[in-house]
Amino acid sequence: MTIRAQILKVFQQEDLNFLLTNRIPRRLATQFMGWFSRIEQPVVRDLSIAVWRLFSDLDPSEAKKTEFSSLHDCFVRELKEGARPIERSKDILVCPCDAIVGACGTVGGTTLFQAKGFPYTLEDLLCDRALVETYRNGSYATLRLKSSMYHRFHAPHDGRIEQVRYISGDTWNVNPIALKRIERLFCKNERAVVRLRLESSGQVVTLVAVAAILVASVRLHCLDAALNRNYRGRSVTICDDSVRKGDELGWFEHGSTIIVFAPEGFALCDNIRDGAAIRMGEPLMRLP
Repeated sequence: MTIRAQILKVFQQEDLNFLLTNRIPRRLATQFMGWFSRIEQPVVRDLSIAVWRLFSDLDPSEAKKTEFSSLHDCFVRELKEGARPIERSKDILVCPCDAIVGACGTVGGTTLFQAKGFPYTLEDLLCDRALVETYRNGSYATLRLKSSMYHRFHAPHDGRIEQVRYISGDTWNVNPIALKRIERLFCKNERAVVRLRLESSGQVVTLVAVAAILVASVRLHCLDAALNRNYRGRSVTICDDSVRKGDELGWFEHGSTIIVFAPEGFALCDNIRDGAAIRMGEPLMRLP
């Protein structure tokens, strides 16, 4: 067994992983990483990316850039044109990001799951009564972005962004280990609730971008500020931004999670199941 494999095996032990990624000063660690990742010093940059590649399957070969100015620059990298083909069928809602599918399926009334045996409610997550009723008995898919993945997210269909709600919160890790231990984790973390009205049917699809430790910052093109603990703007911002399927909506500063909600009548595509790897632009849900 290689040294890399031995190190990875140690950090994959659930108790140790949970301790190292949660039982630390989460806010302080996140602020430090936000500062450190932006250091534009070649030695710091190269060593940081080398360590990152040691502990993950990072592959920047699809990036538009061939060199990065900092670790953060690599985190938020754009892809080469055409790297993610978009499913153009009008009856398909596409995946907004590269991800591993977590819990997914039908919302039971207003209850859904972050992991087996760990339920939470639409009320606690969305903090919006109108959206709770919109997604009662609807469909959902939890999309986890690993730290090595492409961190930008895109419009799942043609439509208009109507509203963004920012909800301040904690920065728990959102990996499967934490999701099996911390109840209502998504409802505790910082998140941005992005409401998109589809052009074709007038129905509302919502993306909930959940921040996490070392992330805690979401950038959206429809806003002129980063959504994080330092944000002092409105908690609810009314928007009127037209987007086409596949258009970039924004990005995370690191890896995290997006939960996609659609009203009753939408159905998950056959490729969507717990643990499946999916790329931005691939089929996610089928419209009624």
